Amino acid sequence: MSEELVVGVIGGSGLYEIDGLTDVREVQLSTPFGSPSDAYICGTLHGVKMVFLPRHGRGHRISPSEINFRANIWGLKKLGVTRILSISAVGSMREDVHPGDFVVIDQFIDRTRHRPDTFFTDGVVAHVMFADPVCHDVRKVFLGAAAKVGVKAHDGGTYVNMEGPQFSTRAESKLYRSWGVDVIGMTNLQEAKLAREAEICYATLAMATDYDCWHESHDDVTVEAILAVMHKNIGNARSVIKAAVPLFAAQRTCGCSSALKFAIMTAKDRIPPEARTRLGLLIEKYLV
Repeated sequence: MSEELVVGVIGGSGLYEIDGLTDVREVQLSTPFGSPSDAYICGTLHGVKMVFLPRHGRGHRISPSEINFRANIWGLKKLGVTRILSISAVGSMREDVHPGDFVVIDQFIDRTRHRPDTFFTDGVVAHVMFADPVCHDVRKVFLGAAAKVGVKAHDGGTYVNMEGPQFSTRAESKLYRSWGVDVIGMTNLQEAKLAREAEICYATLAMATDYDCWHESHDDVTVEAILAVMHKNIGNARSVIKAAVPLFAAQRTCGCSSALKFAIMTAKDRIPPEARTRLGLLIEKYLV
């Protein structure tokens, strides 16, 4: 079945708007999971429909542990988004990933403990495949766009998602290094899990801003240092987003669009009416 290409962008620290959008309008949504981080900014870029959401809210009002990831992703789904470009500031855990570099993530490790990260609770059970947690096709778009605008982007990397909002202890930083992770951040794994459940293609472009606190010849991470690198990198991130939009194929050929096809374990006749209402946007096509 043909579907319209609608690109969603989730902006992280420092990225609170998208340049170049036309026909701009703000959409306030209420969701079965509460309020999203902010109004959705809808418009058109290069002839493609786009929906932008600042992850932390405009003015950076929402802590990583307080982000309503379920509401954010549900709202993007409601607005017809089929691909998500997620931008995130991270700490580098590798010598060769310098502050200012980008990493196009392909794996995650979860170290969070306070966050709802599934739509499927209260009467409905689903188990989506998550061995490859980001969409290969969207990763290719990110890499192609970065190359097109001359931005250095490492192809692949593991993102360890810590809880925050505090930065790591030195012992934690060294532990994660021993695991072979590439970057550390506070936000993107829940988005990836929920996007998969919502059958939206998702990938992360991680902006390295610092070396966390493991690097003996560099100063420990500070907010001031992060902001300095971030301000330089936001222009590059915007350039990558603009270059990415024309690179999307009109139709999806990956498995993201049917991730729930065999994942829903609960018998149709045992799904509570309230759960069916709450999750109808995601599951109704599999219940007819």
